[in-house]
Amino acid sequence: MQRFTVNIKLPARTLTGALSAPNRGAADWGWQGLIAYGCHSLVLIVDANTAQTLQVLERHKASVVKVKWAKENYHHNIGSPYSLRLASADVTGKIIVWDVATGTARCEIQEHAKPIQDMQWLWNQDASRDLLLAVHPPNYIVLWNADTGTKLWKKSYAENILSFSFDPFDPSHLALLTSEGIVFISDFSPSKAPASSGKKVYISSPHSSPSHKLAAATGAKKALDKVKILISNEKPSAESVTLNDCLQLSYLPSKRNYMLLLYPREILILDLEVNQTVGVIAIERTGVPFLQVIPCFQRDGLFCLHENGCITLRVRRSNCSITGTPNEEPDPDPVQELIYDLRSQCDAIRVTKTVRPFSMVCCPVNENSAALIVSDGRVMIWELKSSISGRNVRNSSSASPLYSPVSFCGIPVGAFQNKLPDLSLDNMIGQGTNAGEEQLKSSFLQEVHLKFLLTGLLSGLPLPPFAIRMCPPLTTRNIKQYEPILAVGTSNGSVLVFHLTSGLLHKELSIHSCEVKGIEWISLTGFISFATSTPNNLGLVRNELQLVDLPTGRSIAFRGERGNDEPAIEMIKVSHLKQYLAVVFKDKPLEIWDVRTCTLLREMSKNFPTATALEWSPSHNLKSLRKKQLAAREAMARQTVASDTEVSSVESSVISLLQEAESKSELSQNISAREHFVFTGADGQVYHLTVEGNSVKDSARIPPDGSMGSITCIAWKGDILVLGDVDGNLNFWDLKARVSRGIPTHRSWVKKIRFAPGKGNQKLLAMYNDGAEIWDSKEVQMVSSLRSGRNVNFRILDVDWCTSDKVVLASDDGCIRVLDLSMKPSCFRMDEQDLIEPAWCPYLLVPRASLALKAFLLHQPWNEKYSLDIMNIDYPENENIKNLLQEQLNSLSNDIKKLFLDPDFTFLQRCLLVARLYGDESELHFWTIAAHYLHSLSQEKPAKPTDAAILQEQLVNPLDICYDILCENYYFQKFQLERVNLQEVKRSTYDHTRKCADQLLLLGQTDRAVQLLLETSSENAHYYCDSLKACLVTTVTSSGPSQSTIKLVATNMIANGKLAEGVQLLCLIDKAADACRYLQTYGEWNRAAWLAKVRLNSEECADVLKRWVDHLCSPQVNQKSKAILVLLSLGCFTKVAEMLHSMRYFDRAALFVEACLNYGAFEVNDDTNKLIHAVYADYARSLKLLGFKQGAILFASKAGETGKELLTELKQPKEEVIQE
Repeated sequence: MQRFTVNIKLPARTLTGALSAPNRGAADWGWQGLIAYGCHSLVLIVDANTAQTLQVLERHKASVVKVKWAKENYHHNIGSPYSLRLASADVTGKIIVWDVATGTARCEIQEHAKPIQDMQWLWNQDASRDLLLAVHPPNYIVLWNADTGTKLWKKSYAENILSFSFDPFDPSHLALLTSEGIVFISDFSPSKAPASSGKKVYISSPHSSPSHKLAAATGAKKALDKVKILISNEKPSAESVTLNDCLQLSYLPSKRNYMLLLYPREILILDLEVNQTVGVIAIERTGVPFLQVIPCFQRDGLFCLHENGCITLRVRRSNCSITGTPNEEPDPDPVQELIYDLRSQCDAIRVTKTVRPFSMVCCPVNENSAALIVSDGRVMIWELKSSISGRNVRNSSSASPLYSPVSFCGIPVGAFQNKLPDLSLDNMIGQGTNAGEEQLKSSFLQEVHLKFLLTGLLSGLPLPPFAIRMCPPLTTRNIKQYEPILAVGTSNGSVLVFHLTSGLLHKELSIHSCEVKGIEWISLTGFISFATSTPNNLGLVRNELQLVDLPTGRSIAFRGERGNDEPAIEMIKVSHLKQYLAVVFKDKPLEIWDVRTCTLLREMSKNFPTATALEWSPSHNLKSLRKKQLAAREAMARQTVASDTEVSSVESSVISLLQEAESKSELSQNISAREHFVFTGADGQVYHLTVEGNSVKDSARIPPDGSMGSITCIAWKGDILVLGDVDGNLNFWDLKARVSRGIPTHRSWVKKIRFAPGKGNQKLLAMYNDGAEIWDSKEVQMVSSLRSGRNVNFRILDVDWCTSDKVVLASDDGCIRVLDLSMKPSCFRMDEQDLIEPAWCPYLLVPRASLALKAFLLHQPWNEKYSLDIMNIDYPENENIKNLLQEQLNSLSNDIKKLFLDPDFTFLQRCLLVARLYGDESELHFWTIAAHYLHSLSQEKPAKPTDAAILQEQLVNPLDICYDILCENYYFQKFQLERVNLQEVKRSTYDHTRKCADQLLLLGQTDRAVQLLLETSSENAHYYCDSLKACLVTTVTSSGPSQSTIKLVATNMIANGKLAEGVQLLCLIDKAADACRYLQTYGEWNRAAWLAKVRLNSEECADVLKRWVDHLCSPQVNQKSKAILVLLSLGCFTKVAEMLHSMRYFDRAALFVEACLNYGAFEVNDDTNKLIHAVYADYARSLKLLGFKQGAILFASKAGETGKELLTELKQPKEEVIQE
């Protein structure tokens, strides 16, 4: 444990324990890198890297049911800095939006008094980023402005809404999971409520379809072919409707228009283009059911949580069949369905009645770690680690091998370059594209295996009841070795020792075999605790009294063999000098023990009254004894020196006495001082007894006070003695002035009273059945009060003083709270916290500092050398801020430091790495796409002779399909074809077949389309139409007249509202460019972009996409960030730089220009130079605003003419200083 400096200011904090049932779904891992979860009515914030609790938010009056971090996909600057915003909702329907760093509520929202079913921040970045969509039971969705708390709109639906999921590819699409099925909303917009009531589809539960009875016998694959349609527009017949046991619905973020439905025993993957199941992950009969699933975006993978607390990662098998050897018979139809292979799983937990997994959260930035929140308050953080396996050690399982990706941080790297594969999921495993045999031979693909490692564990308090006791107070004597330690006795017999400056568990000592009832400290490092078993039929128990030494953990049975079958111990009290211990029993006279020798001094006689309350007096004769001892020593010295002089008889008698005392004290190294205690009998009489050495003397009795009932507790400090009784009266006795005052508190039984530590501090803490109060015994008036049910919703189990101005309360919600004198539960500021281990979280810095730190990391090297020491940079902020920044830099892991300090780590990779470290969603996507296209286009330029090799690299390393329209055309086409193949295999109804045929026509696969059209049965109403269409498709020739006729028909169709049919005809005669233009005219922008990518050559495709960009930039659409990404994918880098600059994204513009210059992606002319200078000058100004002088000078000097003035201004103050 660390030694602390003298001024120990304990922060107000809360130690939490087990969770309550409504907290089950209340957990979220934000882009900010922190985990938030609900515990009763509190919200805890945990740092995932160091597994420390950073903040406890206390304001809800009821159990928290949902927590959600705000999204970070917007551009961050001084105006909109990195900040920690969190929304939490409780059982009573209240939503609180927090500023987590300060622990304050930004706004509170209340609509109905029912628990919030689901909520989500809007992800579409160019809209306001304060919008929060919430489901208020039973059937309302409400859009709130979470900054002001105003309601923007409210919409009700026909059924009860259980949860919802936004389409990650289209902000206007939303799916609601209702009690009967799914409602698809396609006109969601922040500005007004959806007009339509959505498209409703019913799910027939997979269990009700007869095929699943066969699943065990024939395997899941055959069962899947039998489960034909799961989704229908008709209501299923009554007998097949089981209660909708769908646990969860989510869109897949890794590819467009896919959705997963989670059932306890299977996960269904739906293709929403045809509303059809295209994949099933089923659990065998003996397997453990699912609880929750989180789909990934970087790879098509699923994190699944099972009921035994095991987390599994499943990754989709790639379609290439490189695993089959030539002599095996080929699979007749290889692409049957989407298969997800189990790639890794972590250990399960022991599930009991009270311990079960509650929820799982996954890191959204890197998707390589998951945290499990258990009902007993534990948080387990599991990280994925990848290991490269030897080529010849092939696993025998059916799963195809996973390969490491070619690139790291967006750029292909060689075998010997520094890389950190465990940085994120997409850096661990490649895309699983069709790597053929010849590429495997070229062996830059390495096979990897994944495993989960437990890297963090936070445990909570056990279940109440608790007995708590704070160690002896801080004094001038013990200041060097003092540590604020709290001992907590629990119901299972163990004593937990907490360090209150950090709030961490220091030791857990299993001492007793039954519930710990009380603890008394006998020094700063030792305590005595007692526990009593449940009484037998005679009312007798087993008493355990243990003396514990904290540094070694050694414990001794204090009463030796005594303790079996006797009345229960009521309380133990240690005297002020920690010499004696009084043990009070229920129906048996008390015992007085000597603590130092563990000996019984006196067991009171049978007729001695039983004590109802007892307290030791603070007065003792230690000082006078010490004086006498000194005097005796002096006298003895004098006697030996002047033996001839006559020593007076008085002195000699004192000496003989003291020699005796000396010999005794040499035995025990201690003088036995005289101490007193008072106790009250059942009749209310107050007895006063003295203990000295090994004698106990009865000295006085005071008759009972008539106004008091039976006395339950006594506290004594200085000249004030306070008694509390069963009726809630407090009686203050001033022993000096000999007056007493009775105060009725009307709070029923006084359970406990304790004086605060500190000289002259006369504050008194009283605990009642229904709460606690703090009194000032000098003025005899109440300072503050806490009452269960009135101002808090928990009951108080035990109280104590922590310091002279802080109290600690144990409550029945399983928490222990350290509060100040007002006893108001409060949050603390995160920057006041003493963390044992510094946590990387730039969000906690002031805005200027976090942005300056970012610039410092990006623009390495400084002064010609790579360094992570901010002290030798010209950054004229106060030392305090610099120290904070240095602390942040030091808290980075060694692997990441190594990357930053590596000169070969390119500028683009740095940008990506910093975006990941900051959890900046918009930057992460921007730099991923920028790095990909800058790299691949720079490769293309000299590429005439080695064309094939370059194409090869692109084939191996395309942009991930999660970027959809932004991918390379050839890869996008390949993906769409695979998708249609799968849809075709899964056809089950005529509608479905027709959709496939239409899709095939658009993709130019005419032969297969004709086959499907000819399948139409003669009974079908469309039989004639389809047959003619088949004839048309086969006979379309490129002769002029037929082309013009078809074109005319198509334009007429489009004009008369048959857009889709018209577009199909245009595609038949290779007029896809016209088709795209029509689609755009009618507002089908996404469809047009899709068609352009699958049918047009790159120039025509670029034209279509550029028109789309202009549309996205128009003020009524205002999706400029998306437009920028589209321009990146087209390689229009100059335009991107201009747009970033015009949007005032100065930092991103400057970094992008820098990257383009590195890659030679700009044509050099006056216009581009002007742009580059303007961008650099503006960036230099923004760095100057941050106070980051060296960075500002660097960019001002790059800005040519434009930056000259700024440069002189920046260098000016230095010269003035020199002149002075």
